[in-house]
Amino acid sequence: MWKVARALLASTFCTSLYRSSLQYGSIRADVWQWCPEIDLQSSLLRLRINRMGCADGCCNLLSEKRVVMTTNVILLGPPGAGKGTQAKTLAERTSLSHVASGDLFRAALREGTELGMLAKSYMDRGELVPDEVVINMILERIQAPDCLAGVIFDGFPRTREQAVALGESLAAHDGKIDAVLYLSVPNEVLLRRIAGRQTCKTCGATYNIYYFPSHRPGICDACGGKLYQRSDDSMETAQHRLDVYFEQTMPLIEYYQRQGILHEIDGQREITWVNEEMLKALSQYLVTSPQPEE
Repeated sequence: MWKVARALLASTFCTSLYRSSLQYGSIRADVWQWCPEIDLQSSLLRLRINRMGCADGCCNLLSEKRVVMTTNVILLGPPGAGKGTQAKTLAERTSLSHVASGDLFRAALREGTELGMLAKSYMDRGELVPDEVVINMILERIQAPDCLAGVIFDGFPRTREQAVALGESLAAHDGKIDAVLYLSVPNEVLLRRIAGRQTCKTCGATYNIYYFPSHRPGICDACGGKLYQRSDDSMETAQHRLDVYFEQTMPLIEYYQRQGILHEIDGQREITWVNEEMLKALSQYLVTSPQPEE
């Protein structure tokens, strides 16, 4: 009986806290600390808190005792569109966790997890890791405490088939993709962004010979180290990467467009402008923090 009473009080607490902390993002962690009986990862009850601070699920708290409130976002964009930069800023200004498929693979291999070793067995044979294995890695990752409020998927899905499989897997866990942000950038701009990249061998600082070159050609402004270009950043390789990306991804873009959840963002604009447009597109799902003052 005491647990039920605390759960009911928690619903009121959620709404009150929401009203008084709009700039701080998710309230989920605070509610969990205050009332640990409530399992925030479960889906037996959805507590929907809108921008007026109204909880339409609290009437059911006497008969149900668990709360879930998640937002899942996919970030799409070709190589050179700036997904990594935007995903990092988006995660900082929302309660969402950045889940990059590349980082996921590296972490699983480094930690020697069961799924990581399974993925490695395919890679060692020169085969593509099956979608089922990748999705299971993603599902395992998003059960972590830092993903309670939701995630930003970066680098997956890449094809329509992967999107369908991911959607079905999330639905089986009572989840879904809420929004897809597509960073659209002209091909010629992408080629310059990719083929113009230079990195310092010493400190890792990055430059671009077309947009923000170092003051001395080939020399890092920060430490004086030597700048180099990755072998896969040549103009020919960059064009091939873009060709492959658009061949695989256009059906994916059309797939989410038909669902009415695709938001196309002009990715060639200034970084801050792009981020603000992304936040506008997500405003109906999220509470965000203000842009930090420079």
